[in-house]
Amino acid sequence: MTPQRTRWKTALGIFFTAVMLFPVYWMVNVSLTKTSDMRADPPHWFPWNPTFEGYVDVFNQQLPNLMTSLIIGLGCVLLTLVISAPAGYALAKLRLPGKGSMSFLLLIAQMIPSVVMAMGFYAIYIRLGWLNTVGGLIVANSTIAVPFGVLLFTTFMSGIPQEFIQAAKVDGANTWRTFRSVVLPVSRNAILTVSLFAFLWAWSDFIFASTLNRNGDMIPITLGIYAYIGNNTTQWNSIMATAVVASIPAAVLLIVAQRYVASGVTAGAVKD
Repeated sequence: MTPQRTRWKTALGIFFTAVMLFPVYWMVNVSLTKTSDMRADPPHWFPWNPTFEGYVDVFNQQLPNLMTSLIIGLGCVLLTLVISAPAGYALAKLRLPGKGSMSFLLLIAQMIPSVVMAMGFYAIYIRLGWLNTVGGLIVANSTIAVPFGVLLFTTFMSGIPQEFIQAAKVDGANTWRTFRSVVLPVSRNAILTVSLFAFLWAWSDFIFASTLNRNGDMIPITLGIYAYIGNNTTQWNSIMATAVVASIPAAVLLIVAQRYVASGVTAGAVKD
């Protein structure tokens, strides 16, 4: 490859990266812009006279909402793993009748729009008394993550050599002990991948939160952001400052776990 072609590809990569990251830059720019400068024409491309009013609002008003989102996200991760890991193992390694139909139903479940599911949950939660509860949101968000988790665990665990399972049975391990002591330790990448996606889905959820927890005492950060939007005024710097702060945990998790996520998603795609 010639140096000229390499420079051309590098320049093209930088250009597309800049285009994709521009919304992130603009979010930071607006979070530092004074309310009086929001309608400037032409707009301020750089925060020449920055203000930290939005970030003050975040730390004064949104910290409880961030903690609520953290609780919901971790609860969704825990519930998703408890359900999807054993289900994936059963579909991958146990002789269950109707495994193909189950996998097909899981694919169909992922195609159902969240707003349709939210309406169904609303009718059910009224009878159960789960409206405006954190637990209700954890269950609702898990319905998005569990089908994905089961499919990914099934694909990953299908690639685990059958000799591992047979060796555990020879040593006297039953099905549950084999799953817990043999399968789970070698499924670290899949566990981290499912955990990351489950957390991100719960962290960024708005449909379930606005439908099932609009009047709750503990609201997630997505509803906290929505509270800044009014009929007459919209606090754009507070909205963007909250979005910046709320994006930090997701960005850190993606950076830390990217290597494991790549391995977990592609595991089982190629057979030896």
